[in-house]
Amino acid sequence: MVLSGIRVAVIGAGSWGTTVAALASVNTNTVLWARRRVLADQINETHVNADYLESFTLPEELTATDSLSDAVVGADVVVMAVPSHGFRDVAIEVAQLIRPWVPIVTLSKGIERTTLKRMSEVAREVVPGHPVAVMTGPNLAKEILAGQPAASVVAIDDPTIAIELQRIFSSPTLRVYTNSDVVGCEVAGVVKNVIAIAAGMAEGMGFGDNTRATLITRGLAEMTRLGVAMDSDPVTFSGLAGIGDLIATCSSKQSRNNMVGLQLGQGQSIKEILAATKMVAEGVKSSPSVLDLARQHGVEMPITEQVVAVCHDDLPARDALEALMHRSSKSEFET
Repeated sequence: MVLSGIRVAVIGAGSWGTTVAALASVNTNTVLWARRRVLADQINETHVNADYLESFTLPEELTATDSLSDAVVGADVVVMAVPSHGFRDVAIEVAQLIRPWVPIVTLSKGIERTTLKRMSEVAREVVPGHPVAVMTGPNLAKEILAGQPAASVVAIDDPTIAIELQRIFSSPTLRVYTNSDVVGCEVAGVVKNVIAIAAGMAEGMGFGDNTRATLITRGLAEMTRLGVAMDSDPVTFSGLAGIGDLIATCSSKQSRNNMVGLQLGQGQSIKEILAATKMVAEGVKSSPSVLDLARQHGVEMPITEQVVAVCHDDLPARDALEALMHRSSKSEFET
């Protein structure tokens, strides 16, 4: 059912931003902002985003623009789909254009390196006076666009806005749930990328399902410990934003973070891997910030420590795994 009178602006035409814009465009008037005019023109003329989703035809209802002003002015919902390292700069521009009280939805699963702020915190700081929501979950863009059954979460502490966002992004094959725990959903979305790098490293070294399951389970423990220390609801981590997203990201070759880990496990350097892709692996950039947050809150995160050592201190992946296996023994549920 088309929602009349609601205009959505999605800022960022990467794979997930484009996918969310495609979902919304079927339900309501939606415009997608692309930084490059050639990409915006391509989406308008061919209904394809060849840079990120070359095999998929986008809805004819979706329009694109390279003008941030054209996208944001008049929007009733603004969706931020830019990577965390560029989030603040784009949000500053959005702040000059957005109408009062318009909800902001962030899709970015990262932490700002200099401030250790989550993206919802950056949005509140840069664009004050606007309700901020987070959309997250086990949502691999290509599977969503292909119409495979999936679910997502919209997190915001305002139930009225949550229900409206739920309607905007739902589709016959995507169930959107609401959640009031913004902090927990964001922490889960950030940490799962770090754990996915570790899972990829293990696979790259030739290890199998037992190792992956161990990393997922112990990664969930790390994620939950940090989230609880930051006053989020532990139940969040047993849901779609937590274990759901963690399983998908640690198991799929579509996950950029998992693939970075796979190549690290095979012996490639992080510089070689990042130079060969135009996609952003948020876990690489976020891992030092996650570790800093953990130390700030007095939380142990040994898998995260080793991912940081491999990605930023040139520790070989095998040495990282050995360090994890030689930690002192303890109760499974000891914190």
